[in-house]
Amino acid sequence: MRFTKLHGAGNDFVLVDTRSEDERDWPQFAQSVCDRHFGVGGDGVLLLRGEPGENLEMVMYNPDGSAAEMCGNGIRCFAKYLYDRGEIGEGRTGVLTGAGPLWVQVLGDGPQGLRVATSLGVPDLDAAAVPTTLAADMAIEVPLEIGGQEIELTCVSMGNPHAVARVESPEEFDLERIGPQIEHHPAFPERTNFEIYAPVVTRNGATLRMRVWERGAGITLACGSGAGATVAAAMKTGAIEFGRVGLEVDGGHLEAEWDHEHDDLILIGPAVTVFDADWNH
Repeated sequence: MRFTKLHGAGNDFVLVDTRSEDERDWPQFAQSVCDRHFGVGGDGVLLLRGEPGENLEMVMYNPDGSAAEMCGNGIRCFAKYLYDRGEIGEGRTGVLTGAGPLWVQVLGDGPQGLRVATSLGVPDLDAAAVPTTLAADMAIEVPLEIGGQEIELTCVSMGNPHAVARVESPEEFDLERIGPQIEHHPAFPERTNFEIYAPVVTRNGATLRMRVWERGAGITLACGSGAGATVAAAMKTGAIEFGRVGLEVDGGHLEAEWDHEHDDLILIGPAVTVFDADWNH
């Protein structure tokens, strides 16, 4: 089976064009191919279905075989695959995802790779939408006792669940220990992604330093929907103002723009092809 390995800011994926491949047990395939010791290695599997302008769809599976509604870095890689093959140009292209219809737009080459913008939809802070039982309406800066410490969480749905915390130092925060405890906490019936961030003042304006524990994947170098959730949480809690913001993630630099709480949040970042190969297992 032919596949393409790509990454967006270090968030790496195995993409399979199902238009030319037979159907198979995709959850099992995701577990095997994403294994970094016995497989190819990746933060998820992207399946390409349909055709641009008609029923183009991106389906994603996490490394543990669970289905993911959407991935902001993955959808940029999805766009690069199509762009490199001449199937889409530099205009907006609609993509169906588990989080609903979104769009991608190729912006041209950048220092980290092909720059691609994508809509992430309108962030939803309604507790039922996340879903979470931490609050009846909106879970904004709600304290939760985890691992012997109190963490204030702001919960956001980007079509998938996120819990976001502002911390003093993302580098010193014990994400490897706390991350899985929040992912599997009973307050999140569908589990959750967990992001931590700290505002950083730079010459280029507002920037957030963020790290992420992804549901079904663990610590990753970047998370696109997590970047969107972090920006939404930071803006809704007053940590930064609405508008454009940079994000420094472990895998590089992303940009986001959210002008108004009723607008789509836009994410801009790189997409890079690593290699093409065949999977014979």
